[in-house]
Amino acid sequence: MNEDTPPGALDPVRIGIVSVSDRASTGVYEDKGLPALQDWLGRALRNPVEFVARLIPDEQATISATLTELVDAGCSLVLTTGGTGPAPRDVTPEATLAVAHKVMPGFGEQMRQISLRFVPTAILSRQCAVIRDKSLIINLPGQPRAIQETLEGLKSPEGQQEVPGIFAAVPYCVDLIGGPYLETRDEICKAFRPKSALRPPRPLESA
Repeated sequence: MNEDTPPGALDPVRIGIVSVSDRASTGVYEDKGLPALQDWLGRALRNPVEFVARLIPDEQATISATLTELVDAGCSLVLTTGGTGPAPRDVTPEATLAVAHKVMPGFGEQMRQISLRFVPTAILSRQCAVIRDKSLIINLPGQPRAIQETLEGLKSPEGQQEVPGIFAAVPYCVDLIGGPYLETRDEICKAFRPKSALRPPRPLESA
């Protein structure tokens, strides 16, 4: 916990959200990636969140520089959307790997497994996740619905979790690299931690 955080309070967290798109960054069409990321994270996390948003073109050097900037600015988690396909201008994974200190391949594997439930072309996606310093960086798909599906996973009509989303593993990963203690709303995404890593539950915030 941050030394400035009162005992019993939820840890504040700074999250970088990056939408990578030539056309959206030049105003050809409205970007939908940043609103989708902010909406889902705002619903899933109980922590007070400060978002640092960037809308940038598909330029590898620019993407790498932006990721480094956000990590240096104290973002414990950085999520990107867009630029992960096989097209020549899709270079988000390369830009992400270029700033990595550690690669976390399980995130990309699980995202593709979720997306393959819907479209066979999910095997063309190249999303990856890495650690840089004390920050976790994850490449997500470009479509708002796919963003939610990969983060949240798939649930039955009764609300039972059928396929785990990747975000269930994010809070513990952030713990392990020295970040804030992220707490989720179970009805959106139930975070998993081993019993030894759990803090006593906090009372729910008043409406």
